[in-house]
Amino acid sequence: MKDPEHGAKPSESGASAAGRGEAHKLVPRGGKGKRRRRKPSGSPSAIASRSGLPGEAGRPAALNEAEPARKRKRRRRSKAARQQGQAPAAVSGAAPAQETPITDKKGQKRGKKARHRRGLQGRPLASGGKPLAPERSAETQRPREASAAPQSRKDDLRAPYVTPGEPAAPLYAALDLGTNNCRLLVAQPTRPGQFRVVDAFSRIVRLGEGLGASGRLSDDAMERSVEALKICASKLNARSIRRRRLIATEAARAAENGETFMKRVAEETGLDLEIIDRETEARLAVSGCSSLVDRETKSVVLFDIGGGSSEIAVIRIGDNRSSRLANHITHWTSLPVGVVTLSERHGGEHVTPQSFETMVGEVEGMLDHFDGPSVEVLESASGSGFHLIGTSGTVTTLAGVHLDLPRYDRRRVDGLWLSDDEVSAMQARLLSWDFAARAANPCIGPDRADLVLAGCAILEAIRRRWPSTRMRVADRGLREGLLTDMMADDGAWRRGRPRRYQQRGPAQAGEERQRPHEGNKA
Repeated sequence: MKDPEHGAKPSESGASAAGRGEAHKLVPRGGKGKRRRRKPSGSPSAIASRSGLPGEAGRPAALNEAEPARKRKRRRRSKAARQQGQAPAAVSGAAPAQETPITDKKGQKRGKKARHRRGLQGRPLASGGKPLAPERSAETQRPREASAAPQSRKDDLRAPYVTPGEPAAPLYAALDLGTNNCRLLVAQPTRPGQFRVVDAFSRIVRLGEGLGASGRLSDDAMERSVEALKICASKLNARSIRRRRLIATEAARAAENGETFMKRVAEETGLDLEIIDRETEARLAVSGCSSLVDRETKSVVLFDIGGGSSEIAVIRIGDNRSSRLANHITHWTSLPVGVVTLSERHGGEHVTPQSFETMVGEVEGMLDHFDGPSVEVLESASGSGFHLIGTSGTVTTLAGVHLDLPRYDRRRVDGLWLSDDEVSAMQARLLSWDFAARAANPCIGPDRADLVLAGCAILEAIRRRWPSTRMRVADRGLREGLLTDMMADDGAWRRGRPRRYQQRGPAQAGEERQRPHEGNKA
């Protein structure tokens, strides 16, 4: 069948077919609110010129004069785009197909169908199927590459803290080798009284395993600890640390071969650990939790249940609060009992209500020798401002079980308030579980399943001595106290930073910023 207007048989596929199918839409149906397009009059050559056929002379002058300037301008744009990206394909052995570009026709409309046909951006498509866009020069691309986002949020959190116009903040490191855990923190000061953790490491080594029976550190326990300390040494050597403090607590303090073990650590890892006394340990625990004591609080009993000892400090704050909370300690004690030593004496895997009460009674007997103020004295001086603060794996475990966390989350646990009834309910719940049930809980795990109830017994003895309606959970301790004291001594939070930090050259600051930062779960 021949085309009645052009006398040529159109193609059955391709752009010509699309143009043929759209030919009847050149004159849309009339109706209210519809704008009719004038049907061109004249010869077939004029109609072909209007349809954009290549090689034609263009539109007649009469139509150009009668058409508004806005329409002529739109047609010139469509023609330029068509010449740039839509050259008609020639079919061998046949006449050129009569093409009516969709872009040319649909550019006149703003309906939904028209937008769909010309693509999301309404641009003509090149032969490769990509929208036409001007090429970006190297100068234009460079700012986009420079402002690219970090590869991951974790990498951004581990990056050094840098204030514009100032050198990178110095790095501080604190290591705590306890009876049960080996922990490391690397941080840098940010806002006054706060710091940002750059790297962290924690591993259960059980250095005090068997210490209560033999009085010495076992070979296996020392070997586990040395392996963990080698990892800490590699992390410390990978960075430029301004100041570090590495301590060991009760296990090394009480063992006969504690000093010998410290010499072995220095030889094999290069780390010089300091065995601190119990008073220093109590003060560091208070310093680490200072940000969790509210301004309206007047008295606090803070306790740290460790693996081989438990430190308790009574804090009474007057009207003039010092920047260091440890300056407000009025009474303190260190009980020679922790979760490891208590569970070894009474059994940690199979705990009955009777054996649990026996453990509580043993700790209560130790507290009877402490001449600290009673809860009546503390409440009379502070009114409703008295409460407990617990910093240990025992209280954080109770908080995680209370929240039914699928896995332990420090952000939800640190600073959490627990009522007296909630603490009692959690202890009763743990006591009703057997060893397998405790090990299956994601907030306890098999490494702590035999220690958690011994910690609850120590906690219960403290609660009976100083009853309180609420307790605050602190997932922090000696490492945070070490960092806080070192940064305060160096004046890291003073306004404008000390001169000694600003004397560092830009090369040294840049080296610190470019160092890789490994991320380890604390």
